Amino acid sequence: MTLRAALVLILSLAFAASPWVTDGFAGFDPSQFPVRVEAPPAQPAGYAFAIWGPIYLWLIASAAFGLWRRRDDPAWDATRLPLIVSLGAGVPWIAVAVASPVWATVLIWIMWAGAALALVRTPATDPWLLRAPLGLYAGWLTAASCVSLALLAGGYGLPPLGPGGWALAAVALALVLALLVLRTRASLMFGAAVAWALVAVVVRNGADAVGLVAAAGALVVAGATLRRLARARR
Repeated sequence: MTLRAALVLILSLAFAASPWVTDGFAGFDPSQFPVRVEAPPAQPAGYAFAIWGPIYLWLIASAAFGLWRRRDDPAWDATRLPLIVSLGAGVPWIAVAVASPVWATVLIWIMWAGAALALVRTPATDPWLLRAPLGLYAGWLTAASCVSLALLAGGYGLPPLGPGGWALAAVALALVLALLVLRTRASLMFGAAVAWALVAVVVRNGADAVGLVAAAGALVVAGATLRRLARARR
């Protein structure tokens, strides 16, 4: 258990350092795709990516506490293997994304699967030191993985939807995944992160079809999160 706890901390630190040891990442370059899409509607407004700051810091704090006080706790340890897989895929993600949107999309789905499974396994104890940071991380990845898939599909001109249609599909898929996770595990931070991403899609698109569907999705996620939390307290 101690080894896994230490590995989570090491990977959390490496994950947080990854933007600093690369040139950073400001989104896929349209030139990386066969079909050039200059302003993909699936992508959230740029300010939304500031969420990575709290995610990095909270994951590090959680991992440090886990190693210090919960290294032999089986409930905490149940989250570590999927989290190790997720963080292990996340450390090289920026470097991969600069080189290949296809492999970056594969990696981000691995990141999402590991983070979601880790969240589902969280115990009720230490909610703000384990479930909350994992929820924030998994919630953002829920949206980000769907956006990445939509950008890939639109950039490769996959029929029959086009960039706008794939953006709508991404919002719908993110909503379905979010509701499935919330049905399994109540998490305020998970719902907040998904809603944050969807609102940023609204800001990017305004009152067009993608923006309206994203706004509806944000409301649905917020409502589902509050209902799930209320039931969990009973």
